[in-house]
Amino acid sequence: MKHITATLSAIRPTRRFAALVPSNSVRCAAQRQHRSHATHNKPTSSDSLTSKRRSVTPFNDDGHVPWDQLSVTEKTGRATQLTFHLGVIMVGLVLTGAVGYTLWTDVFAPDSKTNQLNRAVDRIKKDPRCIEALGDSKQIIAHGEMTSNKWRRARPVASTERTDQQGNQHLVMHFHVDGPLRDGIAQLHMVKQRGQSDYEYKYLFVDVKGHERIYLENAASSGNPVKRQLSFFGVKW
Repeated sequence: MKHITATLSAIRPTRRFAALVPSNSVRCAAQRQHRSHATHNKPTSSDSLTSKRRSVTPFNDDGHVPWDQLSVTEKTGRATQLTFHLGVIMVGLVLTGAVGYTLWTDVFAPDSKTNQLNRAVDRIKKDPRCIEALGDSKQIIAHGEMTSNKWRRARPVASTERTDQQGNQHLVMHFHVDGPLRDGIAQLHMVKQRGQSDYEYKYLFVDVKGHERIYLENAASSGNPVKRQLSFFGVKW
């Protein structure tokens, strides 16, 4: 009996000590431990943004992701994409300039081959000797060399441009003129003297089978001096 009483006496102080510890302190300690654990496991803002979006590559980059939110690899990809786009733009500008220059020199310029050809054909259609040999001027058609193209106006005209040792520019053209009566071949040679802005005729003639050569311009003939083209505001007359 004494032994049991002693045991109970030893247990009672322990219970009293446990009662002295406030329950609030236990809860606060548990909350602090939980917050500390949550703080260590919480992702950073950059990691959160990266995890919420797909990786940016040169093939899917649309520019919506700000530069400061890109990783080093993604920044390299965007720089590569921008460099490629810039290169494409530069190539496009060069090609556009080349096409524009070609169109100007061959078609739109006052001294272009196309304009020189059109003026020569107009002169042939207005010449009485050519009308007599070829037929009605309204039905005379000029075209280039014979090809498989059935559309005669699309056939290329044989022409040569060169500069001689004195710096003079030469333009030589060879084309066909077909009329309702007969067909002919026209040849044109023009020279732009060094320092001059206009071409001068060296010769312009039409060969029609069964007829003598018809000269519209012939600088070699003493009775037909070189004829300089008249121009007014860049328009040749």
